[in-house]
Amino acid sequence: MNSFQTWMHMYLLLIRTTVRSRMQYKFNFVIGSFLAAFIQISEFLMVAIVLARFGGIRGWSIHEVGYLVAVMTLSKTLYRTIADEVHHLEKYLVSGDFDQLLTRPLPVLLALMPQSFRIMIGEVMQGGFILCWSLAGMLKAGSIGWPTVWWTPFIILTGAIILFSIGLATATIGFWTTRISELQTFTEDAARSAAQYPLAIYPKWLASFLLYAIPVGFVNYLPSLYLVKGELGAWVLAVTTAMAVVCLAAALRFWQFGITKYQSTGS
Repeated sequence: MNSFQTWMHMYLLLIRTTVRSRMQYKFNFVIGSFLAAFIQISEFLMVAIVLARFGGIRGWSIHEVGYLVAVMTLSKTLYRTIADEVHHLEKYLVSGDFDQLLTRPLPVLLALMPQSFRIMIGEVMQGGFILCWSLAGMLKAGSIGWPTVWWTPFIILTGAIILFSIGLATATIGFWTTRISELQTFTEDAARSAAQYPLAIYPKWLASFLLYAIPVGFVNYLPSLYLVKGELGAWVLAVTTAMAVVCLAAALRFWQFGITKYQSTGS
């Protein structure tokens, strides 16, 4: 067995251990998942009521906006299911527990990611419901064809990679600052929330910022211009894929550099 296979075996073993520990409280897990889904779907329904009253927003129908929300939600869910602890790196840096990860027989990132593996059933239910509802509505209206349906899982995957890359780059800054929660609120939470809706509703400077500085617009908005609105061209899919690859490569390089600057804080 080569080193990569060994690493992946240990990574999956850590995930299995975390899942088993969470499933010790199955009732809490099930109830929590349904409540999370209900609350988040209710939030979208409030927006949907407003959109239904005014017939859309900047040329985007209620189903098209729902598609943006669903793709962003499912991309975030995929990222946070696999690598949630990247978002919580601060607690390891503050407590000094990051030192323990450095001693594991795994690349540090692979040792970190499964530490608190999350099964985000509520978010999957929410995103899945809104996605199916949106696609069904657009198919019925004839505004999209089946290729949009087939391409959507790929767009969710590239979106998850981009969000992971943004999260990893933000977390890496913690090797210099230690505290990163306020920065994450800006680069991850606020940016992602803004990009759930058409960037056309924002001033040009903000839309450009969400496309090029913090590229959350590539998660859902840019691919949707082609897949949902029929604008631009198929090259959008290639550009989105390239952005995911570039963001991931850059974030991993930055992470490796950041580790060299890490200084233990102790406990």
